[in-house]
Amino acid sequence: MQTVLVTGATGCVGSALALMLHARGDRLRILRRETSDTRMLEGIAAEQFVGDICDNALLERATDGCDVVFHTAALVSFSRSVQDEQLRVNVQGTRCVAEACLARGVRTLIHTSSVTTIGRAKPGALADEDTPLDRDLAHGYKLSKVLAEDEILRAVREGLRAVILNPSVIVGERDARFHGGQLIRTVRRGWLPFAIEGGMNVVYSGDVARGMILAAERGRTGERYILAGKNQTHRQIFSRTAELIGARQPIGTLPSSWVRALGAVMEGISDLSGARLPLGRDLAGLVGENIWFSTAKAERELGFAPTSFDQTILAAYNWYRRNGYLK
Repeated sequence: MQTVLVTGATGCVGSALALMLHARGDRLRILRRETSDTRMLEGIAAEQFVGDICDNALLERATDGCDVVFHTAALVSFSRSVQDEQLRVNVQGTRCVAEACLARGVRTLIHTSSVTTIGRAKPGALADEDTPLDRDLAHGYKLSKVLAEDEILRAVREGLRAVILNPSVIVGERDARFHGGQLIRTVRRGWLPFAIEGGMNVVYSGDVARGMILAAERGRTGERYILAGKNQTHRQIFSRTAELIGARQPIGTLPSSWVRALGAVMEGISDLSGARLPLGRDLAGLVGENIWFSTAKAERELGFAPTSFDQTILAAYNWYRRNGYLK
Protein backbone atom coordinates (compact mmCIF):
# COMPACT_ATOMS: atom_id res chain seq x y z
CA MET A 1 0.00 0.00 0.00
CA GLN A 2 1.29 3.42 -0.99
CA THR A 3 0.28 6.98 -0.26
CA VAL A 4 -0.46 8.64 -3.58
CA LEU A 5 -1.65 12.08 -4.65
CA VAL A 6 -3.60 12.73 -7.86
CA THR A 7 -3.92 16.28 -9.13
CA GLY A 8 -6.79 16.85 -11.54
CA ALA A 9 -8.62 13.85 -10.08
CA THR A 10 -12.05 15.17 -11.08
CA GLY A 11 -11.16 15.05 -14.79
CA CYS A 12 -11.45 12.22 -17.28
CA VAL A 13 -8.00 10.68 -16.82
CA GLY A 14 -7.60 11.72 -13.19
CA SER A 15 -10.85 10.06 -12.14
CA ALA A 16 -10.02 6.88 -14.09
CA LEU A 17 -6.68 6.79 -12.28
CA ALA A 18 -8.27 7.50 -8.89
CA LEU A 19 -10.65 4.57 -9.40
CA MET A 20 -7.76 2.23 -10.17
CA LEU A 21 -5.69 3.40 -7.22
CA HIS A 22 -8.69 3.12 -4.90
CA ALA A 23 -9.44 -0.40 -6.17
CA ARG A 24 -5.94 -1.62 -5.42
CA GLY A 25 -6.04 -0.21 -1.89
CA ASP A 26 -3.66 2.74 -2.04
CA ARG A 27 -4.03 5.58 0.46
CA LEU A 28 -5.44 8.10 -1.96
CA ARG A 29 -5.20 11.87 -1.81
CA ILE A 30 -6.62 14.24 -4.38
CA LEU A 31 -5.96 17.89 -5.08
CA ARG A 32 -8.87 19.79 -6.60
CA ARG A 33 -10.24 23.27 -7.04
CA GLU A 34 -13.04 24.49 -4.81
CA THR A 35 -15.32 24.71 -7.85
CA SER A 36 -14.54 21.20 -9.16
CA ASP A 37 -17.41 18.88 -10.00
CA THR A 38 -16.77 15.91 -7.70
CA ARG A 39 -19.43 13.60 -9.13
CA MET A 40 -16.76 11.66 -11.00
CA LEU A 41 -15.27 10.60 -7.66
CA GLU A 42 -18.43 9.23 -6.05
CA GLY A 43 -17.69 6.07 -4.07
CA ILE A 44 -13.93 6.71 -3.91
CA ALA A 45 -12.42 7.15 -0.47
CA ALA A 46 -9.79 9.88 -0.63
CA GLU A 47 -8.35 12.65 1.48
CA GLN A 48 -9.13 15.87 -0.34
CA PHE A 49 -6.95 18.98 -0.54
CA VAL A 50 -8.94 21.88 -1.91
CA GLY A 51 -7.36 24.93 -3.48
CA ASP A 52 -5.25 26.26 -6.33
CA ILE A 53 -2.58 24.26 -8.14
CA CYS A 54 -0.15 27.15 -7.59
CA ASP A 55 -0.67 27.30 -3.81
CA ASN A 56 2.74 26.18 -2.53
CA ALA A 57 1.66 25.71 1.07
CA LEU A 58 -1.29 23.56 0.02
CA LEU A 59 0.91 21.47 -2.26
CA GLU A 60 3.48 20.85 0.44
CA ARG A 61 0.73 19.62 2.79
CA ALA A 62 -0.74 17.43 0.08
CA THR A 63 2.61 15.87 -0.90
CA ASP A 64 3.94 15.40 2.65
CA GLY A 65 4.44 11.68 3.19
CA CYS A 66 3.50 10.75 -0.40
CA ASP A 67 5.25 7.96 -2.24
CA VAL A 68 3.97 8.88 -5.71
CA VAL A 69 2.37 12.00 -7.18
CA PHE A 70 0.37 11.71 -10.40
CA HIS A 71 0.06 15.15 -11.97
CA THR A 72 -2.88 15.24 -14.40
CA ALA A 73 -4.26 18.73 -13.67
CA ALA A 74 -4.21 21.04 -16.70
CA LEU A 75 -6.29 23.63 -18.48
CA VAL A 76 -7.14 22.02 -21.81
CA SER A 77 -8.36 24.61 -24.31
CA PHE A 78 -7.48 25.91 -27.75
CA SER A 79 -9.08 29.30 -27.18
CA ARG A 80 -6.82 32.35 -27.21
CA SER A 81 -8.96 33.97 -24.50
CA VAL A 82 -7.60 31.63 -21.80
CA GLN A 83 -3.93 31.54 -22.78
CA ASP A 84 -2.67 33.56 -19.82
CA GLU A 85 -4.53 31.36 -17.35
CA GLN A 86 -3.41 28.30 -19.29
CA LEU A 87 0.25 29.24 -18.85
CA ARG A 88 -0.34 29.86 -15.14
CA VAL A 89 -2.07 26.52 -14.54
CA ASN A 90 -0.11 24.30 -16.90
CA VAL A 91 3.38 25.75 -16.48
CA GLN A 92 3.51 27.47 -13.09
CA GLY A 93 1.27 24.77 -11.64
CA THR A 94 3.61 22.04 -12.85
CA ARG A 95 6.59 23.95 -11.43
CA CYS A 96 4.86 24.19 -8.06
CA VAL A 97 4.01 20.47 -8.04
CA ALA A 98 7.59 19.51 -8.89
CA GLU A 99 9.03 21.84 -6.26
CA ALA A 100 6.70 20.42 -3.62
CA CYS A 101 7.79 16.89 -4.54
CA LEU A 102 11.43 17.89 -4.15
CA ALA A 103 10.79 19.68 -0.87
CA ARG A 104 8.85 16.79 0.66
CA GLY A 105 11.01 13.95 -0.63
CA VAL A 106 8.37 12.36 -2.86
CA ARG A 107 9.82 9.24 -4.42
CA THR A 108 8.20 9.51 -7.88
CA LEU A 109 6.35 12.13 -9.95
CA ILE A 110 4.38 11.04 -13.02
CA HIS A 111 3.54 13.98 -15.28
CA THR A 112 0.77 13.85 -17.88
CA SER A 113 1.83 15.87 -20.90
CA SER A 114 0.53 15.50 -24.47
CA VAL A 115 1.58 14.37 -27.93
CA THR A 116 1.42 18.05 -28.89
CA THR A 117 4.98 18.30 -27.54
CA ILE A 118 6.15 15.66 -30.03
CA GLY A 119 7.39 16.84 -33.42
CA ARG A 120 5.95 15.94 -36.82
CA ALA A 121 7.31 12.81 -38.46
CA LYS A 122 8.41 12.70 -42.07
CA PRO A 123 5.72 11.58 -44.55
CA GLY A 124 5.12 7.85 -44.24
CA ALA A 125 6.77 7.61 -40.80
CA LEU A 126 5.42 7.57 -37.25
CA ALA A 127 6.50 10.17 -34.71
CA ASP A 128 8.15 8.85 -31.55
CA GLU A 129 9.52 10.31 -28.34
CA ASP A 130 12.68 11.51 -30.10
CA THR A 131 10.98 13.27 -33.00
CA PRO A 132 12.12 16.90 -32.59
CA LEU A 133 9.59 19.70 -32.20
CA ASP A 134 10.01 23.08 -33.84
CA ARG A 135 9.47 25.27 -30.77
CA ASP A 136 8.94 28.35 -32.92
CA LEU A 137 5.62 26.80 -33.99
CA ALA A 138 4.45 26.14 -30.43
CA HIS A 139 1.84 28.50 -29.02
CA GLY A 140 -1.31 28.32 -26.93
CA TYR A 141 -1.99 24.91 -25.41
CA LYS A 142 0.98 23.31 -27.15
CA LEU A 143 3.38 25.92 -25.77
CA SER A 144 2.04 25.46 -22.25
CA LYS A 145 2.67 21.71 -22.40
CA VAL A 146 6.17 22.18 -23.85
CA LEU A 147 7.10 24.58 -21.04
CA ALA A 148 5.55 22.27 -18.45
CA GLU A 149 7.83 19.46 -19.63
CA ASP A 150 10.76 21.84 -19.20
CA GLU A 151 9.76 22.24 -15.55
CA ILE A 152 9.71 18.47 -15.07
CA LEU A 153 13.14 18.05 -16.63
CA ARG A 154 14.50 20.86 -14.46
CA ALA A 155 13.26 18.97 -11.38
CA VAL A 156 14.89 15.78 -12.69
CA ARG A 157 18.21 17.61 -12.86
CA GLU A 158 17.67 18.58 -9.24
CA GLY A 159 17.28 14.94 -8.21
CA LEU A 160 13.59 14.10 -8.62
CA ARG A 161 12.56 10.79 -10.17
CA ALA A 162 9.98 11.99 -12.69
CA VAL A 163 8.52 10.42 -15.82
CA ILE A 164 6.61 12.19 -18.61
CA LEU A 165 3.68 10.60 -20.43
CA ASN A 166 2.44 11.87 -23.80
CA PRO A 167 -1.10 10.67 -24.55
CA SER A 168 -2.82 11.29 -27.86
CA VAL A 169 -6.49 12.41 -28.09
CA ILE A 170 -8.08 10.96 -24.96
CA VAL A 171 -11.58 9.47 -25.14
CA GLY A 172 -13.38 7.61 -22.36
CA GLU A 173 -15.82 7.68 -19.51
CA ARG A 174 -16.25 10.72 -17.24
CA ASP A 175 -15.13 13.21 -19.89
CA ALA A 176 -17.93 15.52 -18.78
CA ARG A 177 -16.35 18.55 -20.46
CA PHE A 178 -16.19 16.83 -23.85
CA HIS A 179 -12.48 17.24 -24.53
CA GLY A 180 -11.69 14.12 -26.59
CA GLY A 181 -15.36 13.20 -26.32
CA GLN A 182 -16.18 16.14 -28.56
CA LEU A 183 -15.55 13.68 -31.40
CA ILE A 184 -18.56 11.62 -30.32
CA ARG A 185 -20.83 14.60 -29.77
CA THR A 186 -19.84 16.13 -33.11
CA VAL A 187 -20.55 12.92 -35.03
CA ARG A 188 -23.80 12.22 -33.18
CA ARG A 189 -25.20 15.70 -33.79
CA GLY A 190 -24.02 15.84 -37.38
CA TRP A 191 -22.10 19.08 -36.84
CA LEU A 192 -19.48 18.10 -39.41
CA PRO A 193 -21.22 16.11 -42.14
CA PHE A 194 -17.93 16.06 -44.07
CA ALA A 195 -14.76 14.33 -42.96
CA ILE A 196 -11.50 16.27 -43.08
CA GLU A 197 -8.17 15.45 -44.66
CA GLY A 198 -5.36 13.92 -42.66
CA GLY A 199 -5.47 11.62 -39.66
CA MET A 200 -5.05 11.41 -35.91
CA ASN A 201 -4.80 8.99 -33.02
CA VAL A 202 -7.29 8.28 -30.23
CA VAL A 203 -6.38 6.61 -26.92
CA TYR A 204 -8.67 5.23 -24.22
CA SER A 205 -8.64 7.13 -20.92
CA GLY A 206 -8.34 3.88 -18.98
CA ASP A 207 -5.21 3.01 -20.95
CA VAL A 208 -3.67 6.37 -20.03
CA ALA A 209 -4.46 5.76 -16.35
CA ARG A 210 -2.95 2.26 -16.51
CA GLY A 211 0.06 3.70 -18.32
CA MET A 212 0.59 6.14 -15.46
CA ILE A 213 0.64 3.34 -12.93
CA LEU A 214 3.02 1.34 -15.12
CA ALA A 215 5.26 4.39 -15.50
CA ALA A 216 5.45 4.76 -11.72
CA GLU A 217 6.60 1.15 -11.49
CA ARG A 218 8.81 0.81 -14.56
CA GLY A 219 9.41 4.17 -16.22
CA ARG A 220 12.92 5.55 -16.52
CA THR A 221 13.69 8.88 -14.92
CA GLY A 222 13.45 11.83 -17.27
CA GLU A 223 12.05 9.77 -20.14
CA ARG A 224 8.95 10.41 -22.23
CA TYR A 225 6.48 7.70 -23.23
CA ILE A 226 3.82 8.08 -25.90
CA LEU A 227 0.47 6.51 -24.95
CA ALA A 228 -1.66 6.14 -28.06
CA GLY A 229 -4.11 3.90 -29.86
CA LYS A 230 -4.63 3.05 -33.51
CA ASN A 231 -3.45 5.47 -36.18
CA GLN A 232 -6.32 6.28 -38.56
CA THR A 233 -7.42 8.87 -41.08
CA HIS A 234 -10.09 11.32 -39.99
CA ARG A 235 -12.44 9.74 -42.55
CA GLN A 236 -11.91 6.32 -40.97
CA ILE A 237 -12.44 7.73 -37.46
CA PHE A 238 -15.60 9.67 -38.33
CA SER A 239 -17.06 6.81 -40.37
CA ARG A 240 -16.42 4.12 -37.78
CA THR A 241 -17.65 6.31 -34.92
CA ALA A 242 -20.86 7.01 -36.85
CA GLU A 243 -21.32 3.30 -37.51
CA LEU A 244 -20.77 2.39 -33.85
CA ILE A 245 -23.18 4.95 -32.41
CA GLY A 246 -25.80 4.88 -35.14
CA ALA A 247 -25.15 8.33 -36.57
CA ARG A 248 -24.96 9.60 -40.14
CA GLN A 249 -21.87 8.74 -42.13
CA PRO A 250 -19.77 11.61 -43.51
CA ILE A 251 -20.75 12.30 -47.09
CA GLY A 252 -17.40 13.55 -48.32
CA THR A 253 -14.10 15.16 -47.38
CA LEU A 254 -13.57 18.90 -46.99
CA PRO A 255 -10.45 20.51 -48.48
CA SER A 256 -7.92 21.57 -45.84
CA SER A 257 -8.17 25.24 -46.83
CA TRP A 258 -11.90 25.27 -46.09
CA VAL A 259 -11.38 23.71 -42.66
CA ARG A 260 -8.69 26.27 -41.74
CA ALA A 261 -11.01 29.10 -42.74
CA LEU A 262 -13.82 27.55 -40.71
CA GLY A 263 -11.48 27.19 -37.72
CA ALA A 264 -10.61 30.88 -37.87
CA VAL A 265 -14.30 31.83 -38.01
CA MET A 266 -15.23 29.53 -35.11
CA GLU A 267 -12.35 30.81 -32.99
CA GLY A 268 -13.47 34.39 -33.59
CA ILE A 269 -17.02 33.52 -32.55
CA SER A 270 -15.72 31.71 -29.48
CA ASP A 271 -13.53 34.65 -28.46
CA LEU A 272 -16.43 37.08 -28.77
CA SER A 273 -19.20 34.99 -27.26
CA GLY A 274 -17.41 32.67 -24.86
CA ALA A 275 -19.11 29.70 -26.51
CA ARG A 276 -17.06 26.48 -26.71
CA LEU A 277 -17.03 25.46 -30.37
CA PRO A 278 -15.55 22.23 -31.79
CA LEU A 279 -12.90 23.87 -33.97
CA GLY A 280 -10.30 26.64 -33.73
CA ARG A 281 -7.10 27.76 -35.46
CA ASP A 282 -4.84 25.31 -33.61
CA LEU A 283 -6.94 22.26 -34.41
CA ALA A 284 -7.68 23.39 -37.94
CA GLY A 285 -3.96 23.91 -38.52
CA LEU A 286 -3.41 20.17 -38.11
CA VAL A 287 -5.77 19.31 -40.95
CA GLY A 288 -4.21 17.64 -43.96
CA GLU A 289 -1.50 15.85 -42.02
CA ASN A 290 -1.46 12.39 -40.53
CA ILE A 291 -0.62 13.09 -36.88
CA TRP A 292 0.37 9.51 -36.11
CA PHE A 293 2.56 8.04 -33.39
CA SER A 294 4.52 4.96 -32.39
CA THR A 295 3.89 3.39 -28.97
CA ALA A 296 6.80 0.95 -29.33
CA LYS A 297 8.77 2.47 -26.44
CA ALA A 298 5.82 2.37 -24.02
CA GLU A 299 4.97 -1.17 -25.07
CA ARG A 300 8.56 -2.32 -24.69
CA GLU A 301 9.49 -0.57 -21.45
CA LEU A 302 6.17 -0.17 -19.64
CA GLY A 303 4.12 -3.08 -20.94
CA PHE A 304 1.56 -0.67 -22.42
CA ALA A 305 -1.25 -2.35 -24.40
CA PRO A 306 -3.83 -0.09 -26.08
CA THR A 307 -7.55 -0.83 -26.12
CA SER A 308 -9.21 -1.12 -29.53
CA PHE A 309 -10.78 1.95 -31.13
CA ASP A 310 -14.24 0.34 -31.12
CA GLN A 311 -14.10 -0.42 -27.39
CA THR A 312 -12.85 3.10 -26.68
CA ILE A 313 -15.67 4.82 -28.55
CA LEU A 314 -18.36 2.56 -27.12
CA ALA A 315 -17.09 2.93 -23.55
CA ALA A 316 -17.35 6.71 -23.79
CA TYR A 317 -20.62 6.74 -25.76
CA ASN A 318 -22.38 4.36 -23.37
CA TRP A 319 -21.24 6.41 -20.38
CA TYR A 320 -22.55 9.59 -21.97
CA ARG A 321 -25.91 7.94 -22.68
CA ARG A 322 -26.27 6.45 -19.18
CA ASN A 323 -25.52 9.79 -17.57
CA GLY A 324 -27.68 11.99 -19.77
CA TYR A 325 -24.93 13.91 -21.57
CA LEU A 326 -26.20 13.25 -25.09
CA LYS A 327 -29.52 15.06 -25.31
